[in-house]
Amino acid sequence: MLALSSLQANQATSSPAHSLWFTHSPTHWCIAMAKNVIALLGLLAFASVARMASGAGGHDYAMALKKSILYFEAQRSGVLPPNQRVTWRENSGLFDGKANGVDLVGGYYDAGDNVKFGLPMAFTVTMMSWSILEYGKQMAAAGELRNAMDAVKWGTDYFIKAHPEPDVLYGEVGDGDTDHSCWQRPEDMSTSRQAFRIDPQNPGSDLAGETAAAMAAASLVFRSTYPGYANLLLEHSKQLFQFADKYRGKYDASIPVARNYYGSFSGYGDELLWAAAWLYEATEEGCYLEYLARNGDALGGTGWSINQFGWDVKYPGVQVLAAKFLLQGRAGAHAATLQRYRQNAEFFVCSCVGKGAVNVPRTPGGMMYHQRWNNLQFVTSASFLLTVYADYATALPGSSGRGGGAVRCPAGAARPFEILAFVRSQVNYILGDNPRGTSYMVGYGGSFPRQVHHRGASIVSVRRDPSFVSCQDGYASWYPRQAGNPNVLEGAIVGGPDEYDDFADERNNYEQTEAATYNSAPLLGVLARLAGACGTGMEEYQLPPPETADNQTSHRRLPHHAPSTSSSSPVQIEQNVTRTWARRRTTYYRYSVTVTNRSRKTVRELHLGVSELRGRLWGLDKARYGYVPPKWLPALRAGQSLRFVYVQPGTPANVWVTGYKLV
Repeated sequence: MLALSSLQANQATSSPAHSLWFTHSPTHWCIAMAKNVIALLGLLAFASVARMASGAGGHDYAMALKKSILYFEAQRSGVLPPNQRVTWRENSGLFDGKANGVDLVGGYYDAGDNVKFGLPMAFTVTMMSWSILEYGKQMAAAGELRNAMDAVKWGTDYFIKAHPEPDVLYGEVGDGDTDHSCWQRPEDMSTSRQAFRIDPQNPGSDLAGETAAAMAAASLVFRSTYPGYANLLLEHSKQLFQFADKYRGKYDASIPVARNYYGSFSGYGDELLWAAAWLYEATEEGCYLEYLARNGDALGGTGWSINQFGWDVKYPGVQVLAAKFLLQGRAGAHAATLQRYRQNAEFFVCSCVGKGAVNVPRTPGGMMYHQRWNNLQFVTSASFLLTVYADYATALPGSSGRGGGAVRCPAGAARPFEILAFVRSQVNYILGDNPRGTSYMVGYGGSFPRQVHHRGASIVSVRRDPSFVSCQDGYASWYPRQAGNPNVLEGAIVGGPDEYDDFADERNNYEQTEAATYNSAPLLGVLARLAGACGTGMEEYQLPPPETADNQTSHRRLPHHAPSTSSSSPVQIEQNVTRTWARRRTTYYRYSVTVTNRSRKTVRELHLGVSELRGRLWGLDKARYGYVPPKWLPALRAGQSLRFVYVQPGTPANVWVTGYKLV
């Protein structure tokens, strides 16, 4: 488009003699036409080179990286530092923890509210740290490494405060219910700032495990520059892991006020494995690798195959780390078990890039799609895992070249450059290459969300107008305003569009216009990788042409999780037709499904996926990650089966195993 526009501009301003070239003889006409074609081709070639130099698609990934890191400064709680760059914010939450006799000043607000939720905050810090560990050199080249490290330290400084005793961790400050009934700047907060904690009597293995992972990962970030601080983080991490493992339980049972906002649907097994993996990465101590291998079955690391990764479910992240250990020759005697982790990691890769037995649905515009509410959190987190896995595979001995290090998928090999090309397509979609032409990174590009669902951004800055804004004033005067927010929440990644690429930029549309720290944290590494890709050949990688509308429709209907087709799976699924009947020229079938535990161990926390269901189902309960057995059947003993039925016309539904634990 740039080349054509330039050519049209040149013709419009050319002299009369040149504008009348078509009145000359046929020979002159041909010569003139040839000159114009050559000029056009030259301009197109120049534009292509320009696109490659700035990052394919014309996006400035270094600028996007800068803005993404800047966003975290807008989410800061506590006493802001002298070098604070987001100047419309001021100090807030200065008495956090006082009522509980502990200093909990600092940390991050999770999204558009004023609550400090420990679980998503810890995941945010883990992913920021992982981004730096993988792509810190690219961040340094972009001039952003120091800012990224500062963002990590703002979180870890808070975690140190929140962990005053080996077996005590504060996991939330503020109450989501009272906070959501109030629309105030964080500087004006008048809502409850009660703090909630976990301890041996009120355990929270998921919260403690994720915080342990965050501090272990962060210790690596500061190992060479602040070794004393790194040692302190590692000490806290080890204590938290021991606490999480010794006193097991879900944190939302101990801190029930968190359940409606950040409930632990996947349980705590993934966080225990996640913490062990990060501690092995940080220490190289064999006990953590042994924990990862020994508990793979019992905690679900080898049993879960899922293509969703985020603040709740960490299994794909654990599996990618375990695969890294294996690929780098660090598995030792546990190579066989880590290979099972790797198989699940590669299921994730294949499913995301569209080459799996079961694939992540995509919108007509090509975005990975899981759910309407804040879908982009899964796009950014998946993009990060895909990026690092492609780089791990590329680094394998003998994997040089475009075909080396390929992931073997059911629908064909996924080569590293293809995986990276897909990642780039997802990032470019976020930055504006989508049917709406909207950038879902606030402040990037010419068209981006202006009415972000965010209390601080939507109310005039306290520095500009220090007048107190009450809860009621905020909802009456600021929340319903049709104008854009007075403060731009630069770098924030909002929830994003729906399954049809539609998006409504409205402040009350919190499912789509609210941003969150865990949306942006994984993207730091991906943007750094893309910003540093110029001249590496990555800019040459192209995706295949878009699918037809029919193919896209069938693609969206595909289920989200891995089908249980492996002969090595301990869970066997068998479907049979037990009855048929005709009604109004339609034949209906009653399908009976038998799920059997054919292992010698007990299967717990069994999750099943069901897709292409066009009728009613009896005998299973709906859950966050598929379907689960009824509550009266918490486990399947060796050889035991469960049965459920469904009725629908035509072909049977797809039924597969999402995850399980072997005890």
